[in-house]
Amino acid sequence: MSSLFPALTGDPGARAALRFGDRSLTYAELAAAAGAVAERVRGRERVAVWATPTPQTAVAVVGVLLAGAAAVPLNPKSGEKELGHILGDSAPSAVLAGAGEALPAASAGLERIDVEVGGRGPVPGDLSEEHHGDGDPALVVYTSGTTGPPKGAVIPRRAVATTLDALADAWQWTGEDVLVHGLPLFHVHGLVLGVLGPLRRGGSVRHLGRFTTEGAARELNAGATMLFGVPTMYHRIAEALPGDPELAKALAGARLLVSGSAALPVHDHERIAAATGRRVIERYGMTETLMNTSVRADGEARAGTVGVPLPGVELRLVEEDGTAITAYDGETVGEIQVRGPNLFTEYLNRPDATAAAFTADGFFRTGDMAVRDPDGYVRIVGRKATDLIKSGGYKIGAGEIENALLEHPAVREAAVTGEPDADLGERIVAWIVPADPQSPPELEELADHVARRLAPHKRPRVLHLLGELPRNDMGKIMKRALTHG
Repeated sequence: MSSLFPALTGDPGARAALRFGDRSLTYAELAAAAGAVAERVRGRERVAVWATPTPQTAVAVVGVLLAGAAAVPLNPKSGEKELGHILGDSAPSAVLAGAGEALPAASAGLERIDVEVGGRGPVPGDLSEEHHGDGDPALVVYTSGTTGPPKGAVIPRRAVATTLDALADAWQWTGEDVLVHGLPLFHVHGLVLGVLGPLRRGGSVRHLGRFTTEGAARELNAGATMLFGVPTMYHRIAEALPGDPELAKALAGARLLVSGSAALPVHDHERIAAATGRRVIERYGMTETLMNTSVRADGEARAGTVGVPLPGVELRLVEEDGTAITAYDGETVGEIQVRGPNLFTEYLNRPDATAAAFTADGFFRTGDMAVRDPDGYVRIVGRKATDLIKSGGYKIGAGEIENALLEHPAVREAAVTGEPDADLGERIVAWIVPADPQSPPELEELADHVARRLAPHKRPRVLHLLGELPRNDMGKIMKRALTHG
């Protein structure tokens, strides 16, 4: 297999590779620092990385990959119980962290290796297949664990390379691009796409440390060409745009604005497009599959869709009994199943869960529900477990109702769930953060609003008013926290 990072293992030069705040590394400096890490971890199977939003994390992960080991990114905000489970399950031989960073008690028994961004070590120049096979593990990324303890998805080197190359094709992503983002580095979005992606292209990444609209505007106005974010970040951008001409100018000048990790509400799409003339594009992926689909840079940026399957990815929608849906009418809801070189190999130490995740013909069951338009564009309507509502004989996706609710001027945030109903099977429940808490919308007003935009059977029957919606660290709404009180 060829090198994951040709710009590092070929002739690293003085071009900028990474910048975190005021600390930047050229490709030559990154190669030396990552080479020093590789020397320390060569021959090990798995190495944990304390994944703070710092250059040390990037150096650590690249070093582990150069050595042919697998990196296990650790969320610094994980509680002791979760962290203990992840370390016990993945059994890393060491933990990499920035010098001086305090590590929690759960890691006390592990060898600690300090990462120096000014480190100097030999760079392994030959990453050919005889040394590191494309099926060898590159990362073990733990899933959020909504139904039990987190599971470690083993992501092979092949999946990292093919997903990043497929995105390069879809987004016309080159070494000339400069990416800015403020995403955490213990998830696929921030780490694989946001750090390894630019490095594979020979481009540059500027990490904001913590996302702010001011930081994004500053970097885009100073030469950055791409912005990656999650819907919470784009919502903040949409809110700030009317009073911030510098932000509007920055976004208007960007080559590509990409949103992921959850659906971006259509209302925010439209507000950003109206203020900047630029459309945010969405893509769809998971920890286990890396990236599956995207709106292409040379395609139509259609709000509310995640585009078409990426090169090399087979995607199908299936009925509950596993029958493939062949008519793409933009209405028929099915579960997304995918197959391709972008997939993970297994859940670590969980052969039962691995077997259950795949069909007999090798498709991964995503648990995501979608419809597909006649031209192949995919629209996600929600998770099978929490977002598919069966009401009055209809299969209804929560996502399209949430989008409709967000178009109402009295609604700031919205989530939709289902609850048991003796007559309908399930009734639609709206959880709303009002724009003005002193003057919240009435259920009848919102129900009529949804019925006019979508269909009468999609109107909410129950309304709950909240001060805020529960979200995880990627900005995703935690539906289970709503449905269980």
